[in-house]
Amino acid sequence: MNALAGLRRAGPGDLDAILALQRSAYAKNRPLLGVEPLPLLADYTHILSKDEVWLLDGASGLDGVLILEPRAGDLLLWSIATAPGRQGRGLGNRLLAATEARARQLGLSTIRLYTGEPLTGNIAWYERYGYVRKRVEDLGDRRVVHMVKRL
Repeated sequence: MNALAGLRRAGPGDLDAILALQRSAYAKNRPLLGVEPLPLLADYTHILSKDEVWLLDGASGLDGVLILEPRAGDLLLWSIATAPGRQGRGLGNRLLAATEARARQLGLSTIRLYTGEPLTGNIAWYERYGYVRKRVEDLGDRRVVHMVKRL
């Protein structure tokens, strides 16, 4: 089965829905991080123009957003987000599988990502899927854990 099946590439007309989902999905991280989550500081018009933004539509709107940045030698999983009311239903797993499928399509064998150090649940979830911690980076106002998976 193609893990990208059922997902569609975002276009400029999806901007408002993407912003709304990102704000609601990442809101729970704010108190854990003590700062605004990095995905909420981004310029999504710019992201739509340069990165791959994949959408998972649901019966009542957007269920998930996956943002991938193909780079020389690897695929950066920049953001994976599901609508709060749809979390816990396997959608994140589906988006993660789509990330791996896309990396293979692009001929890339390495996926990288980063997440906030206090987000231990996210880190554990990625580890269950074979991602390993490579380093912790201090950005001044936050610390991020860089993770990698080799396919």
